Amino acid sequence: MQQQGLNPQQQAMMQQALYHHPSLFAGPQIEPILSGNLPPNFDSATCRSVYVGNIHPQVSEPLLQEVFLSTGPIEGCKLIKKDKSSYGFVHYFDRGSAALAIVTLNGRHLFGQPIKVNWAYASSQREDTSTHHNIFVGDLSPEVTDATLFACFSVYSSCSDARVMWDQKTGRSRGFGFVSFRNQQDAQSAINDLNGKWLGSRQIRCNWAAKGATSNDDNAKSIVDSNGPSEEGQEKSNDDSPENNPMYTTVYVGNLAPEASILVPPLIKTCKITRLMLLAVLIN
Repeated sequence: MQQQGLNPQQQAMMQQALYHHPSLFAGPQIEPILSGNLPPNFDSATCRSVYVGNIHPQVSEPLLQEVFLSTGPIEGCKLIKKDKSSYGFVHYFDRGSAALAIVTLNGRHLFGQPIKVNWAYASSQREDTSTHHNIFVGDLSPEVTDATLFACFSVYSSCSDARVMWDQKTGRSRGFGFVSFRNQQDAQSAINDLNGKWLGSRQIRCNWAAKGATSNDDNAKSIVDSNGPSEEGQEKSNDDSPENNPMYTTVYVGNLAPEASILVPPLIKTCKITRLMLLAVLIN
């Protein structure tokens, strides 16, 4: 039976909204855990937009919109096409639909490539740190996020930003990041006080960031409007990062089975299993 006052197009839109809106039928909303590249003290309470990264070049804007309609009615969808990996923004009518998109669609494969979904934020929500003093933080454990890193260094009052470097394709941490300070002395104190301290499951390394390598170089921005580097902008190399430092020749291997035994292949100097953890030292 047709509803009075609604034309066929309006009725179709209403039916689509009802069909695609799980929150009308589901139980309590699952809240996404804040992670990835979000500003310090980020509050998602009023957010209705999500950032979508690592989008396969073959994905079109209509396809992107169709995928994200699965969690609720969409107000707008914008796709920024790039040769290797595109990105975009989806704006919902309500926050619940956006939260559900982050929980259910982050990591979903489109054309064999996992997309990265997170809260979108305005560029004004991040302080400009281009003139701030930046330090490099290495040996970060996989579970450390921007928020975790900032919380660790925010004991220094002039700490302005913290970013973990993320791999665009996998969405995983690359094991290092950058922290910015308005005051140079606070930056030096952080290096002196926190170098070698435990954060998560690892002891972190702190040093001055190489010139030009700052937290602003993150290439996975979850922003609505940005005048900064594009997502294609490559992070400046840092000689102090683990993959570039020949001094680091010890690797950790966890989650070993109880029956694991030691087999020392060539180029490994020593190998030791302790409580199902393997520690191997490579020969320089």
